[in-house]
Amino acid sequence: MILFELFWAFSKIGLFAFGGAYSFLPLIEAEVVQNHHWLGKPEFLEVLGIARIFPGAISIKFATYTGYKIAGVPGAIAANVGNLLPPVLFIMLATLVYSKYKDVPFVKGSLEMIQYAVFAMIIAVAIQLVDKSQIFKLKYLFVIAASFVLFVLTKLHPAFIIIGAGVLGAILR
Repeated sequence: MILFELFWAFSKIGLFAFGGAYSFLPLIEAEVVQNHHWLGKPEFLEVLGIARIFPGAISIKFATYTGYKIAGVPGAIAANVGNLLPPVLFIMLATLVYSKYKDVPFVKGSLEMIQYAVFAMIIAVAIQLVDKSQIFKLKYLFVIAASFVLFVLTKLHPAFIIIGAGVLGAILR
């Protein structure tokens, strides 16, 4: 029964994870913390911190952590299959539909509005991820501005920006 619950909870996350990355953290929190109480809020935030350190999709890391914690390796597998199945099926269907209907006005309009909704959720999650009492310290403002400029104006790989911020943080600590 718990394997199905893990599969179903992470299927819902995978089903509504539009925009990827941080845009669906509220979905993960709702399922894992609020609905099933598999993680408490402090543990959720700690896992998020851990997940940000390692490469790969955040939803996969949360599915693996939560599934393994609740039901070992079978739990991690059930949660990850649930997490991955909806997007895989959506992409297969979208490939067929998009190639046929991409120029239909309501399809264009729908995709455009989803893009802006996801944009708003990414900003909201970004604000939730930082300690707002520290954000106006000069060193953090510098990292925010420098990272933004490097990301937008250069072809520097994002991994180098992240590594650079980590090195700077280690030096300035």
